[in-house]
Amino acid sequence: MKDKYGRQVDYLRISITDRCNLRCQYCMPPDGVEFKSHGEIMRYEEIINIVEAGQKLGIKKVRITGGEPLVRKGIVDFISQLNELNLNEISITTNGLLLNKYAADLKKAGLSRVNISLDSLQPERYRKITRRDEFERAMKGIKTALQVGLEPVKINTVVMKGINDDELEDFIDLSYREKLHIRFIEYMPLGDTEIKSGDYYISLSEYKDELISKKGIVPATIKNNGPAEYYKIPGAKGTVGFITAISHTFCDKCNRMRLTADGRLKPCLANNLEIDLHDKNGNINNKDMLREKFKEAILSKPGSHHFYEDEESYSGRNMSQIGG
Repeated sequence: MKDKYGRQVDYLRISITDRCNLRCQYCMPPDGVEFKSHGEIMRYEEIINIVEAGQKLGIKKVRITGGEPLVRKGIVDFISQLNELNLNEISITTNGLLLNKYAADLKKAGLSRVNISLDSLQPERYRKITRRDEFERAMKGIKTALQVGLEPVKINTVVMKGINDDELEDFIDLSYREKLHIRFIEYMPLGDTEIKSGDYYISLSEYKDELISKKGIVPATIKNNGPAEYYKIPGAKGTVGFITAISHTFCDKCNRMRLTADGRLKPCLANNLEIDLHDKNGNINNKDMLREKFKEAILSKPGSHHFYEDEESYSGRNMSQIGG
């Protein structure tokens, strides 16, 4: 599973639905998107076959994404089926609204840990960003994830100039009080969204130096560090990480591919290239052919993304249609 740049690809992010119960400004256009029909979305059995094919080539861990993955029926049984494959890790990215309902069952089914998207600690601002009044339910979901032991609980915060960039210190203070691992993520332009201009982009590398000095944070490590560079306030229960996908790319260490809910392998989040896993009859290929498709995708993986440089190479899909 090495690509032509020598990177070992062992991580698959799997979108199981393009539907979501929020309408975040940077993820969807104001009127939402046209969702795929039931028949266009892969069945769970097909996803299991794809994971097994990838596993033969070196896939060791998977992350379930959406849309919002917890809106799809049967998610707990699906996690249980994945768990039978003896992968190194099964994680999920969610907005947290349904975690109070599902967290305990997901943990029991074999889910390792959870990432929760949260872009503001202010209820009214959260409502404006997500276009939904669900702040309290999101916070309840975070609390439930901690209670059932889906750790480390990571909070994904997309930082946008003039929208939530004044809350970074508040998030850092939250990491001091709670066992939460906050990850600040640089804004990436994808698809047709309300806020897609470079005017909203902030270099977190600049903010990081200022915050290190002001808040006295020091380097830290956590389980499954990933691409984030972690710090913490001495004595804090949690940490804060910076994911600088634009200002300081980490493409040379990229070990992942994405599988869209409609059955396409994406070698790179930022690129339009997709490998269709369907045969000529519109069915997901058999495992032998799926392994060949994996190889094709791996060898097609670009050396790096070109956000804000080559707009023609951007993915035409919104983030909700790709999988985070």
